[in-house]
Amino acid sequence: MTDASSRPVARNPRGFADRRGRDLTAERRIVARVSEVYERWGFEPLETPAFEFADALGKFLPDADRPNEGVFALQDDPEDDGADSWMALRYDHTAPLARFAAQSWETLPKPFRRYAYGPVWRNEKPGPGRFREFVQCDADTVGSDRPEADAEIIAMAVEGLKAAGLGEGQAVVRVSSRKLFDALFEAQGVADPRQRLTALRAIDKFDRLGIEGVRALLGEGRLDESGDYTKGAQLSGAAITAVEAFLTSAAAQDLSRATVLDAIASSGALGAAGEVALAELSAIDRALTAMGAGQAQVQFDPAIVRGLEYYTGAVFEAELLLSTTDEKGRPVRFGSIGGGGRYDDLVARFTGERTPATGFSFGVSRLASALRAAGRGAQDETRGPAVVIVFSQDDMGHYLDAVAELRRAGVAAEVYLGHAGMKAQMKYADRRGSPVAVILGGDEIAAGQVTLKDLDAGRARAAAITDNEAWKAERPGQRIVPREQMVAAVRDIIEGSSINFDTAS
Repeated sequence: MTDASSRPVARNPRGFADRRGRDLTAERRIVARVSEVYERWGFEPLETPAFEFADALGKFLPDADRPNEGVFALQDDPEDDGADSWMALRYDHTAPLARFAAQSWETLPKPFRRYAYGPVWRNEKPGPGRFREFVQCDADTVGSDRPEADAEIIAMAVEGLKAAGLGEGQAVVRVSSRKLFDALFEAQGVADPRQRLTALRAIDKFDRLGIEGVRALLGEGRLDESGDYTKGAQLSGAAITAVEAFLTSAAAQDLSRATVLDAIASSGALGAAGEVALAELSAIDRALTAMGAGQAQVQFDPAIVRGLEYYTGAVFEAELLLSTTDEKGRPVRFGSIGGGGRYDDLVARFTGERTPATGFSFGVSRLASALRAAGRGAQDETRGPAVVIVFSQDDMGHYLDAVAELRRAGVAAEVYLGHAGMKAQMKYADRRGSPVAVILGGDEIAAGQVTLKDLDAGRARAAAITDNEAWKAERPGQRIVPREQMVAAVRDIIEGSSINFDTAS
């Protein structure tokens, strides 16, 4: 034994979580169902490495105030001072796709349609529901500049979220265009890129801070409730008024998409660039309508910005509408569960040639958490294996034969290999979420029988029986069947079917 003072402390790094059966089952189910949708829509799977060269990830990081500090990086060769020796864990699946497309463009079908899923890493401050490692699932089209490509991604996102478990009225995808903001800034004479970026970040907080908070951030700045001061974009009064008119032009959520576009067009002079953006959104609307994505599923919202700098056109954000509560039953708002948009300049970083691209990503881990918070996690409870109870080392051959027979029949099963009595073994099976315990004591072996404890039925019946004698008399969830009928009887318990067995009491 080591000295207690020299032992490491068993703890998680901040922002990194251990996940057991239920959480993993929920995420795998979501990924499997959404992947089926993506493949049915003609997208092929692609897996890229967890690490990319840092220059391939570029400065399009989640926190643009800290270029090249939003990722976890290491130097491939410490003796090499060159920039190309630094590698970083991917922070999303889009930057690796851009690198792959540029590297493989000559051999790819064009447009190239792919989906990807897996963990991503962000070197950001962790907090409630905000991790440094989490799972994302993406779908992208590279090589098409058609508005219909954006519409297809949006409509597919709607179907993907439905497959993941969100029904009618439980999520909505809101859509806008970065080109509208470019046109608005151009019309107001806002040319400084950093000033524009600061203004976009202010607009991105519209749903949380309201128009008064955004107005402050567009101007001198804002002091929040905690006492922190955020410097503003320093826009002119006229520019702030124009942005405010733009954001409030289509505030009613029951407006049709076409009506929203009309309201945006009449909010102020957006110039020729604004007309192009509105025409693209109008084409997206027509394509969405043709694909059956209605107003309840997809809405146009001029306040949608998206945080990453690489978006160049249409942007979209999926919002959860389900009522959710925390572990104490208090209402909690999840808000965004995914988003995306058009990014026509990302591949050009490698090739020098503009390559149109559009895509959508949603947080698998976040969506699974949201569904649990909405009381939708029961389906994700993991089912343990059938557990064969051990009584004697002398009869181990019988136990191993039984478990092998169950496994050959496709039934998940295990022999208890600890050192405990029957009561503790039954408790173990219960904690595993096992559907059935297989009992082969000396009496059963001698009689050519097996006793099966239907643990689900036993839990349900035991909860309804308050008298100990009644429980002993009824033996909830227990049956005895001939040994040769063990597999069929175990399946009957697991599947809840009604098969007649030759039973003995």
